[in-house]
Amino acid sequence: MRFDAVLFDLDGTLVDSAPDLAGAANELRAQHGRPPLPYEAYRPLAGSGARGMLSAAFGLAPGDENYLTLREAFLGLYQRRLLQASSVFAAVPTMLARIEASGRPWGVVTNKALYLAEPLLTGLALRHRAAVLVGGDSTPHTKPHPAPLLHAAGRLGLDAARCVYVGDDARDVQAGRAAGMATVAAAWGYLGPDARLDDWGASGIVDSPDDLLKWLDLP
Repeated sequence: MRFDAVLFDLDGTLVDSAPDLAGAANELRAQHGRPPLPYEAYRPLAGSGARGMLSAAFGLAPGDENYLTLREAFLGLYQRRLLQASSVFAAVPTMLARIEASGRPWGVVTNKALYLAEPLLTGLALRHRAAVLVGGDSTPHTKPHPAPLLHAAGRLGLDAARCVYVGDDARDVQAGRAAGMATVAAAWGYLGPDARLDDWGASGIVDSPDDLLKWLDLP
């Protein structure tokens, strides 16, 4: 396919942030006199950020009593350990370099608030390379609404139909399709519990960053 830019989700697509998200959740459990949960209990829900971590750690959902208080406490703990154990997924740096070498820009569209996304990308030496960064507080809506993706395309000066969006959650595909973009499901990511990628309606499914380059027909 022909495209002018590649947009990526952040957590679970470019960056493996689950270790620090899980660490913050267990730290919050410890403050409430609860023992730590195994990492495996958190990783599938890491793509949902605070909502996923509080679901795993306390069985809470938005609207539940004490949810907002615990969410604020969790985000404070996570902000302090943002870069302790997070890392760029293997093969992602090479993938991004190949996209850059093709003369095309790439960017990030995430539901993570900018005050967390910006320092995370900066600390992992990716921010200066991203042509655009759209966070969960950059527009009035978050994914699966198409507004963040349309905003990113607009900042790049491109028609959304000329962009590809890559993510590891069904919401990413829903947002991309609603924005009129081609979409790719990143099967190396967090995916969520009981994920059925074939049902997401993505334009393609890839198992690795190298496979994404092949899908994009980049030599």
